[in-house]
Amino acid sequence: MSDTKIHIDKVIDPKGTIIALTVIFSWAISLFFLLNWEINWANPLTYIAILVQTHLYTGLFITAHDAMHGIVSSNKKLNHLIGWVSATLFSYNFYWKLYPKHHEHHRFVATDQDPDYHSSGNFFLWYFSFIKQYVTIWQILLMAISFNILKLFLPTENLILFWMLPAILSTLQLFYFGTYLPHKGESDNKHHSKSQSKNHLWAFISCYFFGYHFEHHDSPGTPWWRLWRVKESQS
Repeated sequence: MSDTKIHIDKVIDPKGTIIALTVIFSWAISLFFLLNWEINWANPLTYIAILVQTHLYTGLFITAHDAMHGIVSSNKKLNHLIGWVSATLFSYNFYWKLYPKHHEHHRFVATDQDPDYHSSGNFFLWYFSFIKQYVTIWQILLMAISFNILKLFLPTENLILFWMLPAILSTLQLFYFGTYLPHKGESDNKHHSKSQSKNHLWAFISCYFFGYHFEHHDSPGTPWWRLWRVKESQS
């Protein structure tokens, strides 16, 4: 076993797997509860629940993202399995389609070859370009089929409010904090990436520390739950 492998094992195993599974099961348990919850539009908890479920959806994608960097588990099969499950639960995203695109983003950041970048800097044009890169007709079909099956057993209102809407809102969360803010405008550093000011609570709430985006590009082998440490070391 190489020194590098020993270092990786010490860094992420088994904590990376435990954290990833915690995110997945938190999303699943929360969704199960909310799909069977009696909605009361006058209850502020209804809107808080939407935001919590949105955040957990974002966690699914961040987990899949870390798997693409091989930092959920040093066991490659387990790492990619968790990544595949996380991506699939996030509205049937295809892990092995996301994988090469994300590495192109890191290799060609903020250039015409970067699939996440839009030179216009316009929020709406950029967002729709971002969505077109990752949403496929197969995802839409699978979501439609799942919705029509699930509504035979669950309230339609709950499905829309706690299953579909948070998935859409989380794409906005991921795009705004993880792509648009870090890469809009000019950045003269080596990663062409901006980073939000140090505020670990807000960094976690907003996008699992991915507002610390220069730090992520500077240390792509650091899992999301340790990006705050990179921020500390570079502050």
